[in-house]
Amino acid sequence: MSKPRASTNEPRRSNRVRAVADLVPDVGRVAFRKFGFVQSAVLSRWSEIVGERYAGVSSPESIRFPRGERSNGVLSLVVQGAHAPMMQHIAPEIVERVNRFFGYPAVARVTIRQGEVARKPKPAAPAPVAPLPAELGDSLRAIVDPELRAVLEGLGAGLATPPFKLGKVD
Repeated sequence: MSKPRASTNEPRRSNRVRAVADLVPDVGRVAFRKFGFVQSAVLSRWSEIVGERYAGVSSPESIRFPRGERSNGVLSLVVQGAHAPMMQHIAPEIVERVNRFFGYPAVARVTIRQGEVARKPKPAAPAPVAPLPAELGDSLRAIVDPELRAVLEGLGAGLATPPFKLGKVD
């Protein structure tokens, strides 16, 4: 009796141990494609694509393409309650940003469904830094951009603290 032939679509099996980290991207890719996402990066980088303001009230649900195509898809968004009219108003801008992310016209239009958007936990407040030396603080007051000033103050405080000394661990 002859052995049945294996399908050519089946992955080759290897008798070696593989790390879970090597398997997760393949499993995730299958799950995301099943639910309409070509790339999981759209979901994980949503705040970079549309900005923090809009990412806080919306979340991509799926991208559905016409049969046999990978362009001119429909992006489905879940939007919190009263923010839906605002998101409908900026839908052309969202289409442009998503297409810029993909690098080709992947999305042609956006559909919006009102629903609950999962909130991301806010990052913990940074630890207080040591006060800056007076000569550094005076030069930083002239900087208008508050974010740049905060970064430079943190850098200055890091330079002003004594270096960490390695010692014996008890």
